[in-house]
Amino acid sequence: MSRESADSSSKIDSRMNSRTGGDGESPRRSSPASSKKTLEWVALEKHPIFGNSNSSRSTAIIDASGTTSSSSSVLQNLLAWDAGSSRLYLWDAGSQCVHRLAIRFRDPDPVSRSTSFSAVVVEAAFPSEIFSTDIDIQATVHDISLNTDGSTLLLTGSEGLSVMHLYERTYSFDGKISCRTVLVGSRLFSSNNNGLRILQATWHPYSSNHLGVLSSDSVLRLFDLSSDLERAEQEFYLQPELGRIQNTVSFCPIAFSFGGQHLWERFSVFILYSNGSLYILCPIVPFGSFFSLMHVKEIYKDAHVGLDSSNPTVARNSGLAITWLEATFPELVERKMEEESVFLLRAHPYTPIEASLALQGPLVYASYGEKTDEPYVSVTGCEGKPVNFLYCSIGKDSVVVIAWSSGLLQIDALIDEAQPLWKAGSSPHFRVDTSGNIEGVAVICQSDLEESAISHKRVEHELANMQGASAAVSYRDPLLLLKLAIVDLSLPKNALNRCLLSLFPDPLVSERFYCLHSGGVDMIIIHCLPFSNMIPEMEAATSSVCPILTTSHSESSPQALCGFAVVADSYGHSQFVGVTPTNECIVLEMKGWNEMLPSHFDLDMKPSGSTETIISDLLSKELLSGPKAIIIPPSTSLRSLTPDSIEGRSTLHHYIKLFHENYVEYAHKVYIELEQHGEYVKTITDTQLKRLKEVEQRLSKLEKNEKGVEERISRAFKVYELLEQRLKNFEVLPAANKKPLSKAEREFNADLDRITDLELDEFHSAIDALNTRLKRYLQTSAASLSKVAMLGSGRRKNYVPNDQVSQLKSALSLLSNINSENVKKVKLIEDRLESQQE
Repeated sequence: MSRESADSSSKIDSRMNSRTGGDGESPRRSSPASSKKTLEWVALEKHPIFGNSNSSRSTAIIDASGTTSSSSSVLQNLLAWDAGSSRLYLWDAGSQCVHRLAIRFRDPDPVSRSTSFSAVVVEAAFPSEIFSTDIDIQATVHDISLNTDGSTLLLTGSEGLSVMHLYERTYSFDGKISCRTVLVGSRLFSSNNNGLRILQATWHPYSSNHLGVLSSDSVLRLFDLSSDLERAEQEFYLQPELGRIQNTVSFCPIAFSFGGQHLWERFSVFILYSNGSLYILCPIVPFGSFFSLMHVKEIYKDAHVGLDSSNPTVARNSGLAITWLEATFPELVERKMEEESVFLLRAHPYTPIEASLALQGPLVYASYGEKTDEPYVSVTGCEGKPVNFLYCSIGKDSVVVIAWSSGLLQIDALIDEAQPLWKAGSSPHFRVDTSGNIEGVAVICQSDLEESAISHKRVEHELANMQGASAAVSYRDPLLLLKLAIVDLSLPKNALNRCLLSLFPDPLVSERFYCLHSGGVDMIIIHCLPFSNMIPEMEAATSSVCPILTTSHSESSPQALCGFAVVADSYGHSQFVGVTPTNECIVLEMKGWNEMLPSHFDLDMKPSGSTETIISDLLSKELLSGPKAIIIPPSTSLRSLTPDSIEGRSTLHHYIKLFHENYVEYAHKVYIELEQHGEYVKTITDTQLKRLKEVEQRLSKLEKNEKGVEERISRAFKVYELLEQRLKNFEVLPAANKKPLSKAEREFNADLDRITDLELDEFHSAIDALNTRLKRYLQTSAASLSKVAMLGSGRRKNYVPNDQVSQLKSALSLLSNINSENVKKVKLIEDRLESQQE
C-alpha cells in the first residue's frame, strides 16, 4: 500500500478547516481568518512550544493530607489527544492556557526510507492555536482530558473541576482565543467550604455530557454538564460491610473505572479500595445517553435467563433487571420498534423505589474460594498499597490491572459476566421537577458480607463439580477473578520511594498497555487470555514487559513525564508522545509485538538552543541482533547417511536451504543496507566534522583566555598575602591583647552604668541642697551666739547648756563627713566617666 504525504497533508488541512471556527461560530464552519493563515509543518519534537528552557511544567498541588507539596506527590498528565480531529492539546500551567496542535503523519525522507529503521514522521502545524479560560481558575490543574466528541476539555485539580467548551468562544485577543469555562461542583470541591478532595474525574464512555467524580468522602457522583453544574445527577454513597476491618479511614475507595462492551459491563462501574479489593456497581446509566439497540436487546435477552431459577434472590434480581431495562429503554416493549428502524435507544431516568444498588464484592480468586473470610489483599501476593487501576476489554475477556506502590502490576481476568444486583430494604432518594420527572437520584450502596461469603462457597462447590466446558455458574452468583500474572517492574529503590504508577491502554492493540513511573515508561503485553485465546497448555509466559523509555533519576524532577498520550497514526502504528518537566517533547513509535530497545532520556539535561536532531542508530536492530540460529535436532541418524544416497542428498539440500535463508540472506541484507548508507554516513560524517570544528574553536578560545585567568589568579594571591599581613598587624595592636573583665568588674561596671543614667543628677542636687542648708545653719548659729553673748552680759542666768552645744558639734561633724564622702563619690564617678569617654 503506497503512502503519499500530500494526501495525508490535504486530509489534515481540510479537517482543520472544518473544525476551526471563529468567535461564537459553529465548529463545522471555517472562519475567513483561519483560512487565510499559512501553516508550516514541523516535527512535533521541534515545535516552538517545546524546548523553552524558561518554562517548567512542575507545579505545586495539594496532596492527600491536605498540605501543599510539589507536583511529585500526584502524577500529572497535561496532554490530551483527540483522535477524531488529529489534534493534540497541551496545558500550559505558567500562562493558564491550552495549546492545540494539528498533527499529521507522513513518510520519512528518501535517505531514511531506504533503511530498515525508517519511522513515520509526526508533524505539527505552526503556529498553534492558543485557548484561554474566560474565568480565573484557582485550583492547580494536574490532569486534562477530552470528552467523546472532542468538544469539551476537562481540567482536573485536587480542589476543583473546570470544563472548557472549545467551540463556545467569547473573544480573541493577542493571538489567544477565550473559551467559555465553567466550574463543576464548586460548592462541594472547594477548600473554603468543606474541603473535599477529588480522587478521580473521568468522562463517561457513552455520553459526552456526563462526568464521573470520586471524592474523598467515599461518594461517586455523576454530573450532567448540560443540566446542572452544582448538583450531581446521580450520587452513590459507597458503604461496604467492613467485616474484620474496623478502621474505616484506611479502607476507602481510591479509583474507579467504567465498564467495557460485554453485556451488563456497559452499565457497570468497577471500584478499587485502598486495601486492593475490587467492587462492582451495576446497573448505572447516565440519563439521556444513547446505546445501541442491538446491544440492549442482547442484554434484555440475557436478563430473562434467571427468571426460572430456584434461588429466590436470583429470580428477584432478574425481575428487577427486566423492569429496569423496560423502564430505562421503553422502546423494548413497543411493537413498532422494528418497523421504525430504530438503531439507538435513549436512556430514560429510572430507579427502583423499593430497592437500592448493592455493592458487589469484594471479588476473590476462584482458586481461593474457601478463604473468603480473609481480606482480599491477603491472597494477592503484592506488597505495598494500590496506587492506580485500569480496566480493559480484550476480545471476550475483561481484564483488570492494579498497580501497587512496590512496583508490581497485578493482572486478573473476570471469570463471569457482570450482573445487576439490588439490595432490598433501603430506598433511594429522588429529586423531581414540578412535572414529577426524575432529575436526580441519591443511593446508599451497601454490601452484605455474610451473603457474599455463602455465595462464594457455593460457586467454589459448583466449580469443583464441573465436568467439561458445558458446566456453568448460576446466573446471580458473585464474580470471581482468575489470576493471570503479577508483573515486577524491577524499579530501583530511589524510584520506589516516590512510586507513582499510571496505567493507560494502547488505542490499537488491546492486549498491550503502558505503565508510566518515575524511571520511565514500560510496555506490558498480555499473551494468553482465558476466553480469547483458547490454548490448552500455556507453556509460554502469560505476559511480558518491554521498557520503551528509561530516564535518569533526578531530585529536581522526580516525575519522568508530566504529559503523555498514545496516538494511533494513519499507518497502523502507535506513537507514544511524552512531555518532560523541562518542557521537552519525546516521540516514540511502537511497532507490532517486537520488543524494542529502550530509549534513554536525561531529565537533568538542559535543552539546547540548536535545532539539530539526535542521530539515530546506523544499523537496524534486526541486523545488529544477528542471523537466527539453525537448530539441528540431536539425532545420531545423520551420521549414518552418505551424501550419495537419496536421503543424504535430501537432508543436505534441506540444511543448505536453511543456511541460505538464514545466513546468506542475512549477509545480503547487510550488504544492501551498508551500500545504501552512503549518503546517510556522509551526513553523519559532516555533522561530526561540524561539531569537531566547533569544539576546536571553543578550545582555541579557552587557550586565549588561559593567560588572563592565570594573571587574575596571581593577582588574587597577592591580594590574599596583603590581607594576611594586615591581619597580623592588627593582632599586634594593644587592644588585641586586652584581657576580659572579671565578674566583679563587670558587676561594678553595670552599677556605674546604672548610676550614671539614673542617680548622678540626684547626687548633685542632694549635695547642693546640703551645702545650702549648711550655710544657712552656720549663719543662724553665729547670729544666735552673738545675741546670747549680749544677753548674757546683762543676764548671766540665761545661758545655753553644755550638752546642747555638744550635740550641735557632733551633728556638724557628721554632716561634714557625709559631705566629704559625697564629694569623693562624685569625683570617682566623674573620673570613671572621663576614662570611658577617652
